[in-house]
Amino acid sequence: MPPPQINLPLPSGFMIDGYRFERQLSIGGFSIVYLAYDPQGTPVAIKEYLPNALAVRKVGLLPQVSAANRTAYQSGMMAFYEEGIALARLNHPNIVRVLNFLRANDTVYLVMRYEQGCTLHQQIRKHHKEFKENFVRGVFVRLLSGLREVHANKLLHLDIKPSNIYLRTDGNPVLIDFGATRQALTSNDPELRPTYTPGYAAPEQYGNQPGQGPWTDVYAVGATMYACLAAAAPQPADTRCIKDGLVPATQRWAGQYSLQLLETIDQCLLLDPLARPQSAFALQRMLTPLPAPAAETTADSPAADLPPADLPPAA
Repeated sequence: MPPPQINLPLPSGFMIDGYRFERQLSIGGFSIVYLAYDPQGTPVAIKEYLPNALAVRKVGLLPQVSAANRTAYQSGMMAFYEEGIALARLNHPNIVRVLNFLRANDTVYLVMRYEQGCTLHQQIRKHHKEFKENFVRGVFVRLLSGLREVHANKLLHLDIKPSNIYLRTDGNPVLIDFGATRQALTSNDPELRPTYTPGYAAPEQYGNQPGQGPWTDVYAVGATMYACLAAAAPQPADTRCIKDGLVPATQRWAGQYSLQLLETIDQCLLLDPLARPQSAFALQRMLTPLPAPAAETTADSPAADLPPADLPPAA
């Protein structure tokens, strides 16, 4: 569920460096995303840094930040800006494309390519019982191509989940909403709410423990594949470390999908980081083989004809 709207969005018609803001598209705990138009009239998505735990905007353009929150706010803004710079260097079809970044009004804005489609979360809610094994493999093999590019550039995503995977109208996935800003904020202000998403976060993310790496994102990919089949997140890792009640995929969907796919999901969800696939490439190779005949018993995938939707990358 999105957080309550506590900050005033920028008004329709607002201009920054030739970009005209049209309307709010989505809101998260750390940002607001808008539909806007560039100087040539091309639609873009603009993500504004505005963490509601640190800043308030009830009137006007400037966020109001208390002296007590100023250091954490500035640190988070720098991480947001640096995240934009890092993503702008990546040009991969399965990673959100950052086109520009702007500084104004005591905050930062990331200008991103505007995509037509919907999130995987929306597809799960609408079609999960129709998911075919080929659809699951196809989405995640392509997504992992993007994640390999992220890891090759010494970055981690740290917040992979169905709502952060955008499906274009042709079914091609796009990885959006990286977690670097949220991690930087909680590192500088431990009183802020945790940045991980229960069910998808690996156990080493709880308390920002050391030892995070590509295998941390691999856990989240496995949890997201599990959610595609279950239509719900798996048991959170912190409670699994106390009493593991997660039903393995090999038991829960035996005979409905190939054993190899179900074993791959279970291996991604192992609590021991060293026991998981250690890279996106290793996981991609595990998902590449053709599925066993059992997969053909599931219903047709909705991926071939996804309905177009006027939806943005999530905030």
